[in-house]
Amino acid sequence: MRIRSIEWKKNKVIIINQLKLPEKIEYIECITPERLIEAIKKMEIRGAPAIGAAAAYTLALTAIKNRSKTKKELLKKIHEMAGKLKSTRPTAVNLFWAVDRILKIIEHVEGPVNEIVTAVVSEAMKIAEEDVKANKLIGKYGAELISDGDNILTHCNTGALATVDYGTALGIIRAAVEEGKRVHVYVTETRPKLQGARLTALELKYENIPVTVICDNMVGYVMQKGLINKIFVGADRILRTGHVINKIGTYTIAISASYHNIPFYVAAPTSTFDLETSINQVKIEERPSEEVAFCGNVRIVPEGVNIFNPAFDITPPELVNAIITEKGILEPPLDRAIVKIFNL
Repeated sequence: MRIRSIEWKKNKVIIINQLKLPEKIEYIECITPERLIEAIKKMEIRGAPAIGAAAAYTLALTAIKNRSKTKKELLKKIHEMAGKLKSTRPTAVNLFWAVDRILKIIEHVEGPVNEIVTAVVSEAMKIAEEDVKANKLIGKYGAELISDGDNILTHCNTGALATVDYGTALGIIRAAVEEGKRVHVYVTETRPKLQGARLTALELKYENIPVTVICDNMVGYVMQKGLINKIFVGADRILRTGHVINKIGTYTIAISASYHNIPFYVAAPTSTFDLETSINQVKIEERPSEEVAFCGNVRIVPEGVNIFNPAFDITPPELVNAIITEKGILEPPLDRAIVKIFNL
């Protein structure tokens, strides 16, 4: 599906409601920053790069809708909204990266209120457009790793719906197909929100790329049967050490891939890298228990039963064959490659 997940139009932010897919395509008009924050929390918009753009646009809405008469009042409102944003999804680093980038820009605006508003909106639009360009470069570099006839396993959703457009891991698959390579994609359903079954399968079907959906607990079986040649996943945060924080289940896939000697690749823009946080400081988001207790509107877990619902896990660098970024392919040792790419 090549519809932009998020767009700025006439001082409003238009997003695709991903909770309604694949049944229907529903658009949400976010006129206020509070509505866009709600969309991030509820996962009406999701995917690390898309959340980054949504965070930037939230601050743009804050600026454009403000009634502040002084620079001090406006800056206070923007900083307050930045704090609210950072409490919505604590693991995906693109959100923090986008917010901090906007805050850094407004620090250097010396003009009146209207110049701050212009600067915030302009920077938010830059963040969105840069994401699309980065994704296409990731696709270009990553397609080199795909051979004609490959059977590829992917997890969660890393396509156009998870980014502003095009995708990261799914963008690599898309780029390979655009080059004329034939592939078949195995997609994990990705419990509990079913992003693989609902979203990735939809994107691949839309582009006529052969796809087979499997349950999350089938990944070892399909690898054992020799059905998988390569694995491509995305990331919500990558540490300086090369540890990859991604959708829950990624670690399990990486372990099984290592045992079966199947290349395990991670695709992410450099905005997903966190060079400051140590592995012990990473906060893994825990989502509401209702996501596990219910499948759609049907309760599948008895009332009163405890539920543990972490949204992400951490894959150590020794299980990662390479990380594909818009600046090229990073190969092990990943910590050294990351230091080099960021000129540290």
